[in-house]
Amino acid sequence: MPADPPADLVLTPINGKGRSLQQWLTNFHLLVIALDPYTNEGAWILPIATRIIGTFEQADCRVALLLPADPDDCRRFLGPLARDVLTFTDPDRSAIRGFGLERLPAIIHVAMDGTVVRAAEGWNPAEWKAVTSALAEKMRWTAPLLPAPSDPGPFQGSPALT
Repeated sequence: MPADPPADLVLTPINGKGRSLQQWLTNFHLLVIALDPYTNEGAWILPIATRIIGTFEQADCRVALLLPADPDDCRRFLGPLARDVLTFTDPDRSAIRGFGLERLPAIIHVAMDGTVVRAAEGWNPAEWKAVTSALAEKMRWTAPLLPAPSDPGPFQGSPALT
């Protein structure tokens, strides 16, 4: 079950230096979408994650992907998105552990004080919609369409720590 991560949890972007969660939250809430790039499920959710990121990219929040992979595998999985989307690399899964995740994919809304506001694990469209709708309301923004007609049906996801 997702939990409040430690403030000193280091999140490292694929194209930069790692910073603590507290530093990432200085000015904005953070919406993290965790995907396993080594599973079919991760690939199935990537278009949904892209839709969510596109919806919130101009809102007063930071949206990022979290992949349990090294930077090269992140780039291979994301293709051109790797240049455009804030992506945290987590090859040892310490960030996944820090967020208390048990299943991937997952979506986590972290407030500026470092607390988890809402989260969902696995792909349950209603739960993901609850997370994104609450964030949209907080940001006074439009929520993304979830589920869209082309989205997959619900599934449990894969173990986050294997």
